[in-house]
Amino acid sequence: MPELPEVETVRRGLLPAMEGARIVKVEARRQDLRFPLPPHFKDRIEGQTVTALGRRGKYLLADLSSGEVLIMHLGMSGSFRVTHETDTTPGHFHHERGKLTAHDHVVFVMDNGATVTFNDPRRFGFMNLAPRAHLDDEKMLKSLGPEPLGNEFGPAALAQACTGKKTGLKAALSDQRVVAGLGNIYVCEALNRAKLSPKRRASTLAGRNGKPTDKAEHLADAIKAVLKDAIEAGGSSLRDHRQTDGDLGYFQHHFRVYDREGKPCPTRGCDGTVRRIVQSGRSTFYCPTCQK
Repeated sequence: MPELPEVETVRRGLLPAMEGARIVKVEARRQDLRFPLPPHFKDRIEGQTVTALGRRGKYLLADLSSGEVLIMHLGMSGSFRVTHETDTTPGHFHHERGKLTAHDHVVFVMDNGATVTFNDPRRFGFMNLAPRAHLDDEKMLKSLGPEPLGNEFGPAALAQACTGKKTGLKAALSDQRVVAGLGNIYVCEALNRAKLSPKRRASTLAGRNGKPTDKAEHLADAIKAVLKDAIEAGGSSLRDHRQTDGDLGYFQHHFRVYDREGKPCPTRGCDGTVRRIVQSGRSTFYCPTCQK
């Protein structure tokens, strides 16, 4: 499932096509994705201008001039394709998309000549509409933790969220209530950069007085750094992720531990080997030598 860097990459790709443009036509080629589309979906969107295009965790948020927000989630295999009346040559990492349009489920035609198509073979993605004034009460968003690249996130917030938690760090960081947008890949990568074991008890990020320990400081810095690096690289393309022009992300070429079982640990001065274990049914990759 795409994580924060992939979703942010998609948001940035959609910006020139959607933000400030009016939606002149909507094609809902089926009435259900992961969930049914909201009532009168087409009528509530057509004619509206996208006044802002944001992101919350792994969700894309398109503010409409009507006062509603179009909430979009990519699911496991969802992607957006942007085409124009006059297309340019795609980038170096371009992989031609399949010509089968059976999985093109929702199409937005914009007044600037762009066409934005949502394609989702597995149909785990979804779209919903909610009033901007009550967005914080929306079921999918109300329990999300702080944005890891926002001002609210830092060692203190991380320590507070993990105080008293008996779970390991991997499980804690994967909990969207602790921090929004992280998933399996970037949790593994951040923990390696911070030299912390995924099995370490999450409560050790806070001292007896509740203040962040040096481990919380290192981990918060590592989370921010790995996400920024991944966004700059266009995210990670493992199975389904494509940017809006068809380009692949390439952060997977910079993984330190994820999917590198048996490879030498890249940490300077460490002679350890990357190991794979299973936690909560998901693969975790880490170096047992330097991650304590």
